[in-house]
Amino acid sequence: MRVDRTFAFLDLCGFTEFTNARGDADAVAVLAQLRAIVRAEAEEHGVRVTKWLGDGAMLSGVEATTVFACCDDVHEKIVNALPLAIRGGLCRGPAIMFEGDDYIGAPVNVAARLCDKASAGSLLAPADTALSAGAPALSAGAITLPGFDEPIDVVELWFAPRPERVTRALST
Repeated sequence: MRVDRTFAFLDLCGFTEFTNARGDADAVAVLAQLRAIVRAEAEEHGVRVTKWLGDGAMLSGVEATTVFACCDDVHEKIVNALPLAIRGGLCRGPAIMFEGDDYIGAPVNVAARLCDKASAGSLLAPADTALSAGAPALSAGAITLPGFDEPIDVVELWFAPRPERVTRALST
């Protein structure tokens, strides 16, 4: 069954290096904080955590505005709580609901691939998704993503406040 949804992928930047430098206990502490923040904000905004992806998450929601607001609030809390920056990808469109709890299709793939291309502290989205989310945006130009023949007009959505691009010490 096809449904119109907005998808976001959020990913911690530098997690592997952090784990190698700080060890398993600090890595697990960061992941526990990440998951607590994402769960709380998803619940607050009526957004679903579709799946956990190691040091990241896939989110889904009906309205682009709520998924963007959730991502924005997750980012703000992570800036203040975690030693690593987060990046993300956001896309809205029709997707196949698979087995009642998963989604497949172009908007899912676009969101995931934009997350991979995003720099620390930014969220990338197709321009039409940003417009439907009512989010302020800065053009990132047309980007060709793996698996897609045509370039996609992409914008960068800056989270507020914009994070420093440095790793902070883990607070205990």
